[in-house]
Amino acid sequence: MKQYLFKREVILIGIKIFVTLLTSILNKKKTLFIFILFALSLEGIVAQSFRNYSNEFLNIGVDAAALGMSKSVVATSNDVSSIYWNPAGLTSVKDYQGSLMHASYFAGIANYNFASFAMPIDTKSAVAISLIRFGVDDILNTTELIDSQGNIDFNQISLFSAADYAFNIAFARKIINKNINFGINAKIIRRIIGDFASSWGFGFDAGIQFERNNWYLGLMIRDITTTFNTWSIDTAAFDKIKNAIPGQNQELPQTTEITKPKMQLGLARTWYFGRDFKLLTEVDLNMRFGQTNDIFSSKNISIDPAFGFQLGYDNLVYLRAGIGNFQNTTEFDGTKSLAVQPNFGVGFTYNGIQIDYALTNIGSIGNVLYSNIFSIKVDYSFFRH
Repeated sequence: MKQYLFKREVILIGIKIFVTLLTSILNKKKTLFIFILFALSLEGIVAQSFRNYSNEFLNIGVDAAALGMSKSVVATSNDVSSIYWNPAGLTSVKDYQGSLMHASYFAGIANYNFASFAMPIDTKSAVAISLIRFGVDDILNTTELIDSQGNIDFNQISLFSAADYAFNIAFARKIINKNINFGINAKIIRRIIGDFASSWGFGFDAGIQFERNNWYLGLMIRDITTTFNTWSIDTAAFDKIKNAIPGQNQELPQTTEITKPKMQLGLARTWYFGRDFKLLTEVDLNMRFGQTNDIFSSKNISIDPAFGFQLGYDNLVYLRAGIGNFQNTTEFDGTKSLAVQPNFGVGFTYNGIQIDYALTNIGSIGNVLYSNIFSIKVDYSFFRH
């Protein structure tokens, strides 16, 4: 009963913050930072249940263009993919836009798919929706391979999938003046592990972008009201495996996961060379409120920097590169080292269609196990004209 009341309290607080914040934006009240600070203060309510790593599939990233820049796009994201990187960038969407992305990780074992759609409401506002699926399919279920008599029966092997889904809906609006944009993103999370366990969750993200004289500043706060998942576990399936290894898996895991807020701060600038070449450079600081293996880490906060650039020619061809995910690693022999992830990408835009490709090693820290990522965007404004 106490756990139910706790979940209900968190849900009501999150909904109240979202509704109040959205209302204040529409009424043009300058109360954004007050509500952000209030949302972050929820840490005191549920600190005992926070986890440093939860719903990590939502941190992988979308859009080959952004991944080619090592995710350094918080300050400059300005199209349909902004629903993920910074919903404030959706205010730059002037017509219908759609996007699709596919990526394979861990040598093709896991597949990541992303689809999104965005459209303007008026000259100052826009909305977007998206769907993410990250899954490992055709996993062998061998829990009944050996019966109680010790006999092996291969006919008892079955297949299942472990899949994570996220449905997002975002709203963005220009506020205060034409140089400042604000966006908020609500997400519903569904996670399924075959017939063994499943969960529902929800959370909110919020972001701001500011632009002046070719300089860009962006702030994105993920899980601003905290994001939590409530799990339902098949106890009958758990009973079959809990004694497989003596002394382990003896108790059911916790059924509630609460994700700490995360913050991303980006600074960028655009440089022009002649009439045809444009160079976009950005540095982002990805912050978690806890101690991790990031290059800058303390008890209360960890910071992982990322650097990226995009060289464009005549708004037609793009060359991208970046470096990020700076992690302190320890080998089996105790040797410590610094691991980084370099990324590379190219893009091509023609007649309202943009095709991007990125080569990254997100699937493996420090090892040469690269992932090929493709995405496509369609801007209907070209076809309308």
